[in-house]
Amino acid sequence: MTTTQHIVFFDIDGTLLDQDKKLPKSAKDAIFELKEEGHEVAIATGRAPFMFEELRKELEIETFVSFNGQYVVYRGEVIYKNPLDQEALHSMNDLATKNGHPMVFLDHEDMKSNVPEHEHVTESISSLKIDQFPTYDPSYKDREIYQALVFCVEGEEKAYETQYEVFDFIRWHEVSVDVIPAGGSKAEGIEKIIERLGVPKENTVAFGDSLNDLEMLSQLEHGVAMGNGHKRAKEAARYETKSVEDDGILHGLKMVGLLE
Repeated sequence: MTTTQHIVFFDIDGTLLDQDKKLPKSAKDAIFELKEEGHEVAIATGRAPFMFEELRKELEIETFVSFNGQYVVYRGEVIYKNPLDQEALHSMNDLATKNGHPMVFLDHEDMKSNVPEHEHVTESISSLKIDQFPTYDPSYKDREIYQALVFCVEGEEKAYETQYEVFDFIRWHEVSVDVIPAGGSKAEGIEKIIERLGVPKENTVAFGDSLNDLEMLSQLEHGVAMGNGHKRAKEAARYETKSVEDDGILHGLKMVGLLE
């Protein structure tokens, strides 16, 4: 790789942040050095925008792909939105309620739950170590919903996968699954930014660790899987760096030739 301008996309959980949701100093320093070298830095996450606002401020990043590709912002401007199909979402909510599986509905500003409280909601949302928590409000029909969560254990999501082909289901926690529009991915959202910026494909880089990173790790020219990442993420990527706790971001940027 040359040192001409590249755009580098970073996943958050397990990539920028360690298991304690802390940002290693080496990762922060590396990102600022990247920007000083003239490269574009962006975030690509399954999180909602309000879930990583403080991180964006800390890293001075205004370009991001959120909701696994469904809400994309380039330098502070919303350039792409892909909300969930409302009719199918309403039907799925009815089925989930019947099955005893709580749901949470997210737009770009907040998240609402269809139940007052549930241990699976508490367990999974608390693992993100964020300040926000879904409030009880089963009404979501007047808002564009970019991602929903259905709370069920592994295997139980099959009941929804077979019935709702307009959605994709991605497990992110032992008791929770992301619901996004079918075919949606971080890679799709990333493409909108690449088109706007005009960076050639050979100058694109992605760092990730999980199942919702597979598309961007395989489709971008330089996919870098974290050492602590899922086996399938490592298989999808061109490179494998060290773990996030072991200066994995800095090491990976050196591997692809963007930092010395």
